[in-house]
Parts: sequence; structure tokens; C-alpha cells
Amino acid sequence: MADHTVAFERHFTVEELAEVWAMSEDFVRRLMLREPGVVVFFRQQPGRRVYRTLRIPASVASRVHQRMTKP
Repeated sequence: MADHTVAFERHFTVEELAEVWAMSEDFVRRLMLREPGVVVFFRQQPGRRVYRTLRIPASVASRVHQRMTKP
């Protein structure tokens, strides 16, 4: 049931989180790329670079923010 809930919660773009957190888009993209729960859409063509689009669920953004915040 938890997976169903995550699928329909608010998903942020890299740009939105970068603006809210006052960080660069590149930093947020690198931080979130391999984070469990982040949805990654990609297009790869032979001999060309990979284009990735990330969608970050609110629960994942909250988890990462909490982990990165000093106690």
C-alpha cells in the first residue's frame, strides 16, 4: 500500500527543489540521481549522451533533507 501512496504524492522537479532549497540544479540532480524512490525517465541513443528527467516524491525530498540537516 505504501508504494501506491508514493505514486500519487506530489513529485518535484530538480528545478523546483533547487529553488526551494537555494542550491544549484546540478547539485540537487547529483544528490537525487541514485536516491531510492526517485523516478528517472531517460532516453539513450547509441553514441549520444543520456538525457535524464528526474521526479522526486515529497517523501524522498523530506528524507534527504532530514538526513542532510545537522542535528
